Amino acid sequence: MDHVCSTNAIGMDQYDQDQSDHVISSMERKEINNKIIEGPYLVWEDITAVAPNLMRNNNKARKLLNNLSGYAQPNRIMALMGPSGSGKSTLLDAFAGRLSPNIKMTGNVLVKGKKGSGNCGGISYLTQEDVFLGTLTVRETITYSAHLRVSNKLSKEEINVLVEKTIAQMGLEHCADNKIGNWHLRGISGGEKKRLSISLEILTQPHIMLLDEPTTGLDSASAFFVVWALRNIAHDGRIVVCSIHQPSGYLFDLFDDLFLLSGGEAVYFGEAKLAVKFFADAGFPCPTRANPTDHFLRCVNSDFDNVTAALFLRSKNSISGTTMSRSVANLTTKDIKAILIQKYKNSEYATLTIEKIRQINSTEEVIILLNESKASWFKQLCTLTDRSFVNMTRDVGYYWLRMVFYLAVAVCTGSIYFEIGTSNMAIIARAKCQAFVYGFMICLSNGGLPSFIEEIRVYNRERFKKHYGADVIMISNFLSSFPFLVVTALSTGTIIYEMVKFRPGFSHYSYFVLNLFCCLSVIESCMMLVAFLVPNVLMGIGIGTSLIVFMMMPSEIFRLISDLPKFFWRYPMSYVSFASWALEGVYKNDMIGLEFDPLVPGDPKLKGEIILQTIFAIPLDHSKWWDLTALLCLLIFHRLTFLLALKYKESISLHSKLYVYSAFTQISKRFSSLKQQFNVSKRNQPLYSLSSQLGLRSPMRP
Repeated sequence: MDHVCSTNAIGMDQYDQDQSDHVISSMERKEINNKIIEGPYLVWEDITAVAPNLMRNNNKARKLLNNLSGYAQPNRIMALMGPSGSGKSTLLDAFAGRLSPNIKMTGNVLVKGKKGSGNCGGISYLTQEDVFLGTLTVRETITYSAHLRVSNKLSKEEINVLVEKTIAQMGLEHCADNKIGNWHLRGISGGEKKRLSISLEILTQPHIMLLDEPTTGLDSASAFFVVWALRNIAHDGRIVVCSIHQPSGYLFDLFDDLFLLSGGEAVYFGEAKLAVKFFADAGFPCPTRANPTDHFLRCVNSDFDNVTAALFLRSKNSISGTTMSRSVANLTTKDIKAILIQKYKNSEYATLTIEKIRQINSTEEVIILLNESKASWFKQLCTLTDRSFVNMTRDVGYYWLRMVFYLAVAVCTGSIYFEIGTSNMAIIARAKCQAFVYGFMICLSNGGLPSFIEEIRVYNRERFKKHYGADVIMISNFLSSFPFLVVTALSTGTIIYEMVKFRPGFSHYSYFVLNLFCCLSVIESCMMLVAFLVPNVLMGIGIGTSLIVFMMMPSEIFRLISDLPKFFWRYPMSYVSFASWALEGVYKNDMIGLEFDPLVPGDPKLKGEIILQTIFAIPLDHSKWWDLTALLCLLIFHRLTFLLALKYKESISLHSKLYVYSAFTQISKRFSSLKQQFNVSKRNQPLYSLSSQLGLRSPMRP
C-alpha cells in the first residue's frame, strides 16, 4: 500500500508520461501478438445476442451484443468496461454458457489449448451479489464449500490445509473466525465478503474466472485490495475477466487488457495501457489530469446527452476560452461513440485481434472444462445436512423464536381449555381446541420465512454453479429440520395434551404428537416452496399465509366435509387438505371410546362414535392410522413438489415472464394513444456536445 500512496503522489502528468512510454511500434505489437503464451485461451468470435422485446408495440427484438470478437490469455487480467446496459453482464453470461433461455446467441465461445497439457480446472462465474449463511464463520464457510466440491481422495487434513492456504491467499486471516453476519448479527465488511466470494471460487483451482462487477459497493481501498488479489490470481497462470463500471486511475493500472463496450458494440479491445493512445488517434484525447476511464465512459455513454440546461450553461462558461475545433465541439456523445466504433473496426487493433484469433484457432485444440463437483453424493448430503443444522441451531429466527411462540400459544390454549372434561358442553369445546391447534396455530410457521429465504438464496447460488443436485437440497433440508420439528411437536403437544386432559393413554398421546409433527412438516415444506418461488419476505408471508388458510378451508374448521360443495371444495380439495385429514384423525383419536354426558340429565351417555357420525359427519369406515398415513403421503407429495420446483425453476420462470410480458404488450397496445398524449417526448430535448459537458480546457483534434 506504501507503493500505491507514492504512485498517487506522482500526479497525472507522470501518468501521461508513463502512458507514452508504453506506446509501441506496429512491428513490436505484431511480435507480441505472435508470441504464444502457454495455457488455454478463451476465444469468442462474432458473438451476437438478441432478446425478444415484448414490452414494445412493434415486438422488435433487441440486440444486446453485436458481432463481438476477442480473446483472453492466461497470466493476464481483462477489464470489461462500458456504461450501464452496454452488454457487460450479457457477455459474461455468454462466456459462462448461462444466457437466459429466451436470448438467442450466434457465434462461438471456445476454450482453446493443448489437450492433456497442464492441470486445467473449470470455469467459475462470480455474480454481483454476495450470498452467505450469516451464522457461519469465514473459515466454516470455506470449509463446507471445500467438502462439497473437492475430491473424496483428499483427506480431512488435506482439505484443512487447502482452506488455510485459501484464507491466507485472500488476506482473510484476521477475520477467519468471525461470523459473516445477518439481520441480528453484525459480521464482516463488504470488502471481506467479496474476498470471501472469490475464496470460494478458487478452491477448485478454476482456469477461467469470470466476475461481474466485483468492486460494486466497495470503498477505494477495498476495491483496490480485491482487484489486486484478482491480479495475483491471474498471474498465477489463470484467465481472469471481470466487468467493472468506472474504476479509478490506480485501479485501472492493475488491468492488463481492456474490452470497452457501448450498446453491445466493441469500442476498443487491446492492452489497457494503449487505450489512451487509441482515443487520441481517433481525435478525442484524454483531457489533462483527467481519469482516463472517466474520459472513456464520457465518450461512449449516451446518457450524457441528456444533461440539464443549467449544467450546460455552467460548462459552456467554464470553457469559453478554449480553442477547439467547432466541428468536434458540436458533436454529441452519440456521434462520438459512432466515430469511435468505426475507428476501432478500421484500426490496427482490430486487425491484430483477428490475426491472433486465427493463430490460436490454427495451433490450439478445443478443450472442454468441467465444473461438476468431485465429491460423492453421500458426502455432499452429509456436508449439506451438517451445515444446515448448524445454521438452524445458531439462527435465532429459524426455529428458536418460533418455539417460544409455539410454547406461549400452547400454554394459553391449555389454560383456556384447562381440564375440559366429558360434559355435554365439552363436546364442542374439544373440537374447537383441536381445530385451533391444527389450524390457526400452524400459521406460526410463517415466522421462519426470512431464514428460509436466506438459505434458499445460498442453495440457488451453489446450484447455479453445479455444486450439487436438487435431490441433495431436498433431503438434507428435511433431515436437518427433523430434530427441531420433533422438539416443537413434542413440547407443544405435551403441554396442550396434559393441560386440556384429552383422552388418556400413551398410544393416544403418541398419535396426537405424531399428527402435530406431520402437520408441521407439511407446512414447513410449503413454506420452503414459497421461499423458493417468491424470494421476497413481505410477498412470501402474504402468499404463505394465504396458502395455509386456503388449505384449511375445506376442513371441519369452517364447515363439515359432507356440507361442502362437491365441485372443487370436496373433490379434490378436501383430499389434499392437511387440515381435513389431521382433524378427522385427531377427532377419532380423542372421542372413540369416550362417553359424554347427555344434553338432558338422566338420558343415556353419548358415545364418542355416535357423536363423530352425527354431529361431525365423520365416517368410521377407516381408522385414525389411515388418516395419519394420508398426512405422511401429503408430506411426501409436498417434498417432491419442492424437488421438482428446484429442478425446473428456470423453465417455470421463463414461461411466467413471457406470459407477463405478453399481457403488458396487449395493455400497451390498447393505451398507446393515451400514452402519446401524456408522455413527454424526448425527441425535442436539446443534445449537448461532450466537450461542453466536460468543462475542461482540453483541445480535441478533429
